[in-house]
Amino acid sequence: MIPMRQLKILAATIGVAAAGLSCGSVVRDGSSPMFLVVDLLQGQRGGGAATMGNPLQSDVQTLRTTPAPCTPTSPCPTVFSDNGQVVLSLVPKNVGTTAAPAAPSTNNDVTITRFHIEYIRADGRNTQGTDVPYSFDGAVTGTIHVGTPLTLGFELVRIAAKEEAPLAALIASPSILTTIAYVTFYGQDHVGNAIKATGTIQIDFGNFGDF
Repeated sequence: MIPMRQLKILAATIGVAAAGLSCGSVVRDGSSPMFLVVDLLQGQRGGGAATMGNPLQSDVQTLRTTPAPCTPTSPCPTVFSDNGQVVLSLVPKNVGTTAAPAAPSTNNDVTITRFHIEYIRADGRNTQGTDVPYSFDGAVTGTIHVGTPLTLGFELVRIAAKEEAPLAALIASPSILTTIAYVTFYGQDHVGNAIKATGTIQIDFGNFGDF
């Protein structure tokens, strides 16, 4: 029998390894004949000053020097939300079976309607509002057609999260808070079967500078 301490260490190791994936997982339950797959998950720093990427450097406060009345000598403290972008696709569950599967139809198309984001830390300190930002749900809508990936934009980090603990404290601190965001997308195929998939992205929160 494996001692309980070793089991806990093993579980923690597996959890951190899984969290390091930048794209995502395929959910293998549910009655839909399709898998929903996260092909790519990226983030963009708010304010339009950066391109999409992974990891995301999230600025908790930006001192804007333009436009007026913001100047280099009198910058404007500004908080922006951060954007996310995901590429989703569908894969039939019955690929590789001996029986001849029915060809996918428009009934197998999936409409995404919402998402859920939860932030964690690899060190296990995951108290929301103290160690990491609060989790939240958001709305996003798009339809994935079989054989055609779908790109969706969504809110990855809310403005409210940067105005409360633990992120607000980083405005006056040189510290960087590294988190992993688990982003789960939910939808239904066109006959009502629920489907979901989860992707991960690393987010480094800090006070990174001006623009």
